[in-house]
Amino acid sequence: MNRSSSPDRQPDLLGGHTPPQVHRLFFALMPDDAVAQRIEAAASRVAAAQHLHARMIRASRYHATLHFLGDHPLLREDIAKAAMAAAAKVQARPFELVLDSAAAFHGREPPCVLRCSQVPDGLQRLWNDLQQTLSLAGLGRHLSRQFTPHVTFANSRGRLPEPMAIEPIRWRVEGFSLLHSIVGGGDYRILDAWRFQAP
Repeated sequence: MNRSSSPDRQPDLLGGHTPPQVHRLFFALMPDDAVAQRIEAAASRVAAAQHLHARMIRASRYHATLHFLGDHPLLREDIAKAAMAAAAKVQARPFELVLDSAAAFHGREPPCVLRCSQVPDGLQRLWNDLQQTLSLAGLGRHLSRQFTPHVTFANSRGRLPEPMAIEPIRWRVEGFSLLHSIVGGGDYRILDAWRFQAP
């Protein structure tokens, strides 16, 4: 008996099957061009200093994740709309985030990241407030209970880099965004963005 194709795995022209798309939703801080260039320069210095064998990430994809809203077989517009309504209730002021060290996390392709030695109060409040509003909107099952601010600049294909200090990158954060991506695809799509109130 012939098996019918799964609706999310379509035959390609050579008779194989294309893998199903995975749609990812998450809130993140997005650096401006000047900060992204400094992150890129720091990433290059770390890679050279530690002789990293890694897949470097394009500067256009740099971000610091706030809250992850899950991977889905299609874009969940219901989750996106609920998340946008929740985010609109968050009130925050601009703050400075200082990236001052490089490190790595364990994983299948371990992320190489830039981190901050001190989490700014404004960032911690933003994370807490957004978590609360998302939980009240019924999205709590997707949320992490821990927060480690970082910007991923590469995925290691060899040994993990040793932690090292970098020249501090001062990033004035003036808002946050809700992003949609297709895992393994191109650049992120910004679904909505919110600017903080000036002090």
